[in-house]
Amino acid sequence: MRRLVVFLVFFLAVPAAAGAQSAVRPDQIIHLFDGKSLDQFEAWLVDSHRDDPLRVFTVVDQIDGAPAIRISGEKWGGLATKQAYRDYHLIVEFRWGSLTWGQRRNAARDSGVLVHARGALGNTAADFNGPWMQSIEAQIIEGGVGDFILVAGFDAAGQRLMPKMTARAGRDRDGEAVFDPSAQEREFESGRINWYGRDVDWKDSLGFRGKQDVESPAGEWTRLEVIAAGDRLTILVNGKVVNEGVRASWTEGRIMIQSEGAEIYVRRVDLEPITTPRRP
Repeated sequence: MRRLVVFLVFFLAVPAAAGAQSAVRPDQIIHLFDGKSLDQFEAWLVDSHRDDPLRVFTVVDQIDGAPAIRISGEKWGGLATKQAYRDYHLIVEFRWGSLTWGQRRNAARDSGVLVHARGALGNTAADFNGPWMQSIEAQIIEGGVGDFILVAGFDAAGQRLMPKMTARAGRDRDGEAVFDPSAQEREFESGRINWYGRDVDWKDSLGFRGKQDVESPAGEWTRLEVIAAGDRLTILVNGKVVNEGVRASWTEGRIMIQSEGAEIYVRRVDLEPITTPRRP
């Protein structure tokens, strides 16, 4: 009986379109944010799910002279594309707001872009009341924009599923994996692969900035790009390649922008056909 109930929850939580449509490979620019609405997305929040009574996700008419998506960060969850995608060049332009919330009130401002997201919304918890989906995350956090995080989730049978990816990575002073194009390849089944210049003395504190950080200072816009080419994922921050993985176990899925305790504005979410990225 329990498995039947979990299956029904899983089935009802997956939009019919996501199950019926194959992943789209862009052959021209797709503006996921049209400057007016969130029509290409659906909201998901812990506990309230598709209801957003606190207006965590809205469109503001003007921030620095242009419309933007505002994600308040007050509740954990995300904006997920209604459609799955593959083989694309994703461009996201974001900047931090001033608000932080709850357990992350005094912590580094945190968000992220999940790619190749799969299964039911909320499947990062076994009861499907989690904030996110099994996926590969391009991290957005002060001092760590460009890290990879492998995000596990659960299927309808209660099995925990973890993406895998191979990367050239060394270890820093604290033993954390760090992208290094000259290092040997290693397969990762969990955890994080830090971008190549992440400060070894990084602290989870509000306003943290490392010595080599590529992201723009707080209050300025940062351009995050994710190039998903087959089983290869490449992350660029402000035009510079900062991380790369190959042989990812998943090569398509939905895209989700996180709400994770910090106010963030997003003025651009575009998918373009793939071009060759610059190497570090």
